[in-house]
Amino acid sequence: MTTYVISVPGTFTGTVGAGTRADLARALRPADPHRTQMGAEEDLDVLTVNDDNTFTIRLTVEADSGPHAEQGAKHLADGALRAAGLDESTAPLGPAVITGIDSDL
Repeated sequence: MTTYVISVPGTFTGTVGAGTRADLARALRPADPHRTQMGAEEDLDVLTVNDDNTFTIRLTVEADSGPHAEQGAKHLADGALRAAGLDESTAPLGPAVITGIDSDL
């Protein structure tokens, strides 16, 4: 298994308050990229929200291949959005992308 850092973009289609954002960040915390060498070095936040309501979720995923890591990240992101009271109509996600592979090399 390899540890991947995956970025998943999305857009909030309406107003999302600070409480909902905090709930989302809390739901994502178990997959926080700060626990990887790359995440710590690059200071990757688990959730970044822009002024135009677009956002990026960055997750750490253990997987045996890149496609499985991307699929796992989308599943984790979707679950966290639902835990925060959001769904695909209020926070649609874009394609997951491998940001990096954690390695001690």
